[in-house]
Amino acid sequence: MPIFQNILEKIKTYDTIIIHRHMRPDPDALGSQVGLKEIIQHNFPTKTVKAVGFDEPTLTWLTQMDKVSDEDYSDALVIVTDTANQPRIDDNRYTTGAFLIKIDHHPNDDVYGDICHVDTSASSASEIITDFAFSTGLSLNAQAARLLYAGIIGDTGRFLYPSTTAKTMSIASQLRQYDFDFSALARQMDSFPYKIAKLQGYVYDHLEVDDCGVARVILTQSFMKEQGLTDAETSAIVGAPGRIDNVEAWAIFVEQADGHFRVRLRSKSAIINGIAKRHDGGGHPLASGANSYSLEENDQIYQELKDLLMSKSI
Repeated sequence: MPIFQNILEKIKTYDTIIIHRHMRPDPDALGSQVGLKEIIQHNFPTKTVKAVGFDEPTLTWLTQMDKVSDEDYSDALVIVTDTANQPRIDDNRYTTGAFLIKIDHHPNDDVYGDICHVDTSASSASEIITDFAFSTGLSLNAQAARLLYAGIIGDTGRFLYPSTTAKTMSIASQLRQYDFDFSALARQMDSFPYKIAKLQGYVYDHLEVDDCGVARVILTQSFMKEQGLTDAETSAIVGAPGRIDNVEAWAIFVEQADGHFRVRLRSKSAIINGIAKRHDGGGHPLASGANSYSLEENDQIYQELKDLLMSKSI
């Protein structure tokens, strides 16, 4: 793929490379970011390569960030992975480098970067990074393979989501051949603390399910403080409503410290990212995020989901 060669040439050109990803990282954000860092360092050991961003406490077992100074950005190549919109990029110094590359798999609603490579057919940014390495003849070490594999299984729901393709499976199979503890990784990604188990029970107990197959639940600040939960920890239950057979689409409203709600939207088949865009958000057709600034807007989002499902059934 010519775009991959262009990216590789830029990597070869710069001595310092700084890699960003989105705020509130998930395994794909970290896997693509630090997986790419490992690939570059492995193939070009004299280069300085750093990963920047907030260390999410629930994912430090996967990888951790580097300390990056303002001076590091001088004449540096900056690469942003897995981030559709510039406001979501973790650390706004991404604009201060010499050259900027965007690598992503979300709908390309915000085209940024001197090179912008977006492949919405890919299951994950980690799949794209792996494809980039294999296509350009770069070699991987075991740590890169571990991180990229974690990113792929995270964004495909362990290969259950519709974004999983034959290419996804082929790439994952190749990563699986590297020497990392697959079983330990799978156990870690599939386990959660007791308080998350209790949260899952709370979600099922308080889930509102409409006759048309739309569900919702609200997690208030008072409840989260009482249970000792962070916003990031609530992401562990985002798929829980979808395990109910008659639930086709759902919204999880998580109240933030400033009173607005972070909205996690999911669907089994109906395209929901249009609803997310109307409410200060966006994302994939079946997995999106939005923001709500009142209980009334929560109701509006819920109604829009119901209208969408009802229009599909006509």
